[in-house]
Amino acid sequence: MADPLAKPASASPRLLIVGGAGFVGASLAQRFAGDGWDVTAFDNLRRRGGELNLPVLRDNGISFVHGDIRSPGDLADLEGAFDLMIEASAEPSVHAGMAGKGLRYLLDTNLVGALNCLEFARKRCGGMIFLSTSRVYSVSALRGIPLREEDTRLVPCESGQCPGMSAAGIATTFPTVGAGARSFYGATKLAAELFIEEYAAAFNFPALINRCGVIAGEGQFGRTDQGVFTLWVARHAFGGQLRYTGFGGQGKQVRDLLHPDDLFELLRLQHGALSDHAGEVFNVGGGPEGSVSLLEYTRLCVEATGNCIDIASDPETAAVDIPYYVTDNSLVRRTFGWQPRIPPARIAGRIARWLTANADALRPLF
Repeated sequence: MADPLAKPASASPRLLIVGGAGFVGASLAQRFAGDGWDVTAFDNLRRRGGELNLPVLRDNGISFVHGDIRSPGDLADLEGAFDLMIEASAEPSVHAGMAGKGLRYLLDTNLVGALNCLEFARKRCGGMIFLSTSRVYSVSALRGIPLREEDTRLVPCESGQCPGMSAAGIATTFPTVGAGARSFYGATKLAAELFIEEYAAAFNFPALINRCGVIAGEGQFGRTDQGVFTLWVARHAFGGQLRYTGFGGQGKQVRDLLHPDDLFELLRLQHGALSDHAGEVFNVGGGPEGSVSLLEYTRLCVEATGNCIDIASDPETAAVDIPYYVTDNSLVRRTFGWQPRIPPARIAGRIARWLTANADALRPLF
């Protein structure tokens, strides 16, 4: 009798991406499919815009399964074994649950769902790459970084830097516990990380963790609470209101941006070395070269779209907002010989071209 969990006979390695209809998941699915992988995208389609990715997945030969990681049975219904799982599912908003609304869904998805994925992967996958977040770091510790104000951005002071912080950015040694809260979103992702480390140690399961900063690019249906850098281009392209929020309302907060092309190249390298790095944690982002303030990014949006719009100002700072986060990629560069190559100007330009090419479908979403 045939083994129902056996990997189907195929010359191509099999990849399961949970959260596979979301921006990051769908972007990676297309790139891995183009690299010769047999890809299955698994998603509950809760986030608006994910349904627009289904024809794109189909056109790229990617199998789609409508299911929910909160339900172990949905995962169990998947056919066969997989060479790799990429865990890209999440309630991605750092503001989720902060006023109580949506907290249960956040907990069930980002923690319980991640545990369901981990247990499935232990039994049915050759390894796992878990996409975590820079939001695992303490908000108060990040706000405690000494900064000085320049014309277009906030810049770390050379003196008084915190442990885990250097001119290269934030390293994995920056405080995650014992230095204050981080948000419900960050806490659930950090808790999932801890279980992945336990699975790697107890079962010798080849899983590693990437703490990603801001991932931005074409294909993202951005909102003010998540995906703001895509939303910023869209409002310049289609019109609409924008405002600089928090820290004086000047738009000088700084983030580093990572394009899915660069993330894909890293994951390809990591897959080939999973067994050597089980349970390890890496910070992954655009780094100092890929950093930009929202004020600076506004100029890039004007250049990419040819449109200039008025931007309002709201100086009030939300409890989970941070003024500066730039990824220290030193460890992941040394370990895998990788570096990001697509800077913010090119990211904005690619988003603008995507918006223009799909204006009729995308305008209502933005």
